[in-house]
Amino acid sequence: MPSDWAVERFGQHAGGLAAAVPVQLARAHARAHAVHLMARLKKRSPYGATLAEAVRENLADTARELEEAVRDVRGYEYAVINDHALFPFKYADRPRPLDRARLASDASPTRRRMLLGHGPQLPEGLFPLDDDLTTEEYEELHETFEALGTSTKLVCLFFTADPENGIHAIHWGDAHLEPDRTFTWLYSEQLRVAPQALE
Repeated sequence: MPSDWAVERFGQHAGGLAAAVPVQLARAHARAHAVHLMARLKKRSPYGATLAEAVRENLADTARELEEAVRDVRGYEYAVINDHALFPFKYADRPRPLDRARLASDASPTRRRMLLGHGPQLPEGLFPLDDDLTTEEYEELHETFEALGTSTKLVCLFFTADPENGIHAIHWGDAHLEPDRTFTWLYSEQLRVAPQALE
């Protein structure tokens, strides 16, 4: 049974989506693992880059199967179900608690803007200003993406994974990006991890 939170976000698709997401992450890991082996590099970058892209593609496929929207934001496809966009993010390459998740310092401005413009506001509705941001930069970061739909809300889909062990844990919920790149979770729940057959 999907949670009340999931039903509130995804409506009639909540149950199907909660079941599909772990399967799609497992499939993405299989593709990324195959690329990792083929590259025969000591560095893990082929795995991480392929995993990120495969997860986005697989979630977009799920949205299409549910006859929901897929939106292109700067060349990347995002699944939008019931006006809620899934924002996948691998926050560690080993099992780590969700409260340790942090956005990389070199994360793209697009990702920051998606999190700030479409993510939840904190209850008081005020963002603490980043000291090193001008008002103009600050307002820019909090602008919504028309490509995503200005009323579209973000649902964070955070997970940990590595080439050898695959997906360790999956969480989804409402996360607010803080100025120090950590997250304040207004709500989160853990999804099961699907069996991972390698390609």
